[in-house]
Amino acid sequence: MKILQTAKQFIYYDPKLLTEPPEFCFSVSFWQKQRAIIGSAQGRGTTWFVQTKVIEAALRHYRRGGLLGKIIKDGYLFFSWEKTRSLQEFKLLEELIRDGVHVPRPIAARAIKKGFYYQADLLSEKIPDAEDLVSILQSQSLSCSLYSDIGHEIRKMHNAQVDHTDLNIHNILIDKSNKVWIIDFDKCTKREGSSWKKDNLRRLKRSFIKEVKKRNIHWSESDWQVLIQSYHA
Repeated sequence: MKILQTAKQFIYYDPKLLTEPPEFCFSVSFWQKQRAIIGSAQGRGTTWFVQTKVIEAALRHYRRGGLLGKIIKDGYLFFSWEKTRSLQEFKLLEELIRDGVHVPRPIAARAIKKGFYYQADLLSEKIPDAEDLVSILQSQSLSCSLYSDIGHEIRKMHNAQVDHTDLNIHNILIDKSNKVWIIDFDKCTKREGSSWKKDNLRRLKRSFIKEVKKRNIHWSESDWQVLIQSYHA
């Protein structure tokens, strides 16, 4: 990994995955000029999908949610570069990959210091030909085998002691080869113990139930039982 650092900016990146100038790669206009924008997705903000010279990537600017997010949209209290959200997520993804968990490869992380606050961005791998569970379950049911794979992948993440504080079915992807991926590790951390793992699973189950009511997805309690049995196997 390489570092570009000034008094006000810190960039940490993988030169094998990013050959473009790192100082420009967090700018949407840069990718527009390269005619490299291949799509976008709306969430808390806009995630831009871009084609780098090496791989397809997702560019995300960190934004606050909740009531505080209405006042301070994208500023976070600065303590050190190591504690910025973008660098912490980058390094957590590196650890998960080493532990064999299917997560996107981190490409580049940036933080810009502005007084006592900072803003942050992350460029990470866009999983090719993948859809989240919400999109898939709106049109079809999943096989028991896939639910089993989902349970197994979550268990691998938990064996690595990573607490995914926003584990929901928008953050679980399945690609064309039926490989399961877990994404969006902002604010996630490594933790001791196991009690928090039940909270992750309860949150995931609530998201299934919520999308049944909201979008009438193809899901039932029996599907959950397959997932959980695989998780505990």
